[in-house]
Amino acid sequence: MSDRIAQMVAKQYLEPYLDPVFLKDSYGYRPKKSALEAVGKTRERCWRYDWVIDLDIKGFFDNISHDLLKKAVRKHTSCRWILLYIERWLRAPIRKVNGAIESRKRGTCQGSVISPLLANLFLHYAFDRWMKEKHPHIPFQRYTDDIVVHTETEEEAEGIKRKIEKRLEECQLELNQSKTQIVYCKDGRRKGRHENTKFTFLGYEFRARKVKIKGQKSFTGFNPGVSREAKTKMTRKMRTWKLHLRSQVTIEELAKAINPVIKGWINYYSRYYRTALRPVLTHLNERLVRWVKRKCKRFRGRFKRATYWLGKIAKSNPNLFAHWTHNCKPAA
Repeated sequence: MSDRIAQMVAKQYLEPYLDPVFLKDSYGYRPKKSALEAVGKTRERCWRYDWVIDLDIKGFFDNISHDLLKKAVRKHTSCRWILLYIERWLRAPIRKVNGAIESRKRGTCQGSVISPLLANLFLHYAFDRWMKEKHPHIPFQRYTDDIVVHTETEEEAEGIKRKIEKRLEECQLELNQSKTQIVYCKDGRRKGRHENTKFTFLGYEFRARKVKIKGQKSFTGFNPGVSREAKTKMTRKMRTWKLHLRSQVTIEELAKAINPVIKGWINYYSRYYRTALRPVLTHLNERLVRWVKRKCKRFRGRFKRATYWLGKIAKSNPNLFAHWTHNCKPAA
């Protein structure tokens, strides 16, 4: 606990010096910056640029060079106790699952308080500033080690990818070749062919999607919507609640218990292309129907009647569950 407090003190000391130095296209773990802002900027640039380089750095947090990181920190502070503590945290040994202690010569502890700030500082010099100096016409978004780069042509994307790969090698990092890809932003306007026409960034899958605007004809645009991986994580989370086994609580108590999580999902994943989230919320209603069947004996084995009863509750109290306020009520 005392070490965590010391890290927080060091972070609060360093952040006012470091954050103004970071570029505007760096979004991760920064004051007044957010993942949704990064997703929105990515969407906007995917409309303007036809090609994307979806970068994945292999084991980034485990492979940060201590020497290069300390050099970057010394560039912004000469405070002895800050330098001393960072040295200590970087060298702190790792306890493995089997209990063995392993010394560490590279990398930062991913769960530590100060690790995201140090990671941002490292990639500021390893990637952001280098891109600005060497390729100022190439836009990108970076959220910690999640990076998306935009280009106008496939040839340009391939050339920039090779240069980024070389730059990362100079900084003792490497691209994960199996996950790094060049993507064509295919939609109703851009109808070329390419093996990769979608990518995932910060829980959103960017791909061609049908867009409807009131009073206008529908069209196909390249837009973000909640990714399959994110949907899977949400449904797995629902399973851990075991709603059908909580028949001893009232429906109001059930809503109070799960609403904070549901609100978090909706606030994040419904910002863009909210209809992509609907299957997850519908699945939640199905789990609530299972709870009703278990709670009330008269509904056991009667899915339609249980659904109808839950729908009547939704009509009389539409704000009871967070997702009901987003036009996802059970039918009555």
